[in-house]
Amino acid sequence: MKITVIGAGSTYTPELISGLWNERERLTVDELWLMDLDGPRLEIVGGMVRRMLARQGADVPVTLTTDRTAAIEGSDAVLIQLRVGGQKARLQDELFPLACGCVGQETTGAGGLAKGLRTVPVVLDIAREARERANPGAWIVDFTNPVGINTRALLDDGHKAIGLCNFAIGVQRWIARERGVEPHRVEVDPVGLNHLSWVRHIRVDGVDVLPGMIEERADDLGRRGGVPAELIRDLGVLPSYYLKYYYAHDATVAELRASTPRATVVADVERELLALYADPSVDTKPPQLGARGGAFYSEAATALLASLVAGTGDHHVVNVRNRGLIPGLADDDVVETLCRVDASGATPLPQEPVAPELLGLIQHVSSYERLAARAAVTGDRRLVRMALLAHPLVGQWDRVTALEEGLFATGGDLLPQFAASTR
Repeated sequence: MKITVIGAGSTYTPELISGLWNERERLTVDELWLMDLDGPRLEIVGGMVRRMLARQGADVPVTLTTDRTAAIEGSDAVLIQLRVGGQKARLQDELFPLACGCVGQETTGAGGLAKGLRTVPVVLDIAREARERANPGAWIVDFTNPVGINTRALLDDGHKAIGLCNFAIGVQRWIARERGVEPHRVEVDPVGLNHLSWVRHIRVDGVDVLPGMIEERADDLGRRGGVPAELIRDLGVLPSYYLKYYYAHDATVAELRASTPRATVVADVERELLALYADPSVDTKPPQLGARGGAFYSEAATALLASLVAGTGDHHVVNVRNRGLIPGLADDDVVETLCRVDASGATPLPQEPVAPELLGLIQHVSSYERLAARAAVTGDRRLVRMALLAHPLVGQWDRVTALEEGLFATGGDLLPQFAASTR
């Protein structure tokens, strides 16, 4: 089996290799191709990967390349983990919305829109090349943010693709650690969209423990998620940590304005990690990788890929078409939900009705995602404004025009599809 990683210069890649090793009984990797446009950085990360594999006794040929076509040719799976514009672009995504009084975040609100507009065309180019050059039946697994918008664009374009986030696996590992059980005994059942989901059930050995957690420790859950404990008690569910941008918007804006931008923090962590990866004596994942964020992303990706290849019918939380799962959304909307995964793909498990206080926000943001994906593909600035107008964190016309101006002023050079579009 040939596995291709696009964006392999990422500091996450060693974690991905660790995940592949953990799944070696279900994934027989004959070739591993690591592709990135940044050749020197790829050499550093690739050297670390080779040392990790050698330490584990894995006899897997690793090819490093800046040639995307060669990397994709004959591949059985293409994993996408790229960042168009790097941390410099991420910093702008965080700053320009704050200047307009809105949350500045790389996947949520106007910053998330900017990232999506940059990313969707690149992801689609990769997928189209995979359709032509990868092996028939090859899967595309995307864990490039914003996952919901990227997945929608991939599926709209007819690709065999699944989107993946680390929120659910993060909750699973947290509960398993707290209760002293193996992770496979914990099942997390959320409802919603990528970065807009609520966990309605956490089952340990089939028993739902979430109601008791909310009753006994809502204060702790609120601190973890950045929202009031009373809100969690009233909702009766566990909001993902991205919900603080909606439920505590003004407080979060003030907090972001007073703190060091996350992009700056991550850039510092990445420099430290790359220095470690360049050390020929380092052949295991450094603990500093935990400070990078995105814990368990790669483990979730490799477990998902193993289920697709082995057809084992495991349960994973992934991004798929709605297809009637949540009444009130269109069938072609993309939702993040618990699915049974086998060789044919991901089949959502039945969901109970969604409470109106959750459904309204899901519908609102899903409409924004539809407009955002269309804007990214068409290069139509009117759709950019409509996407901003539809987003619940924006919604006011004066903010829409200010955010549009800030978005193109700080990142227009990375949005060539809009070159012919005038305001």
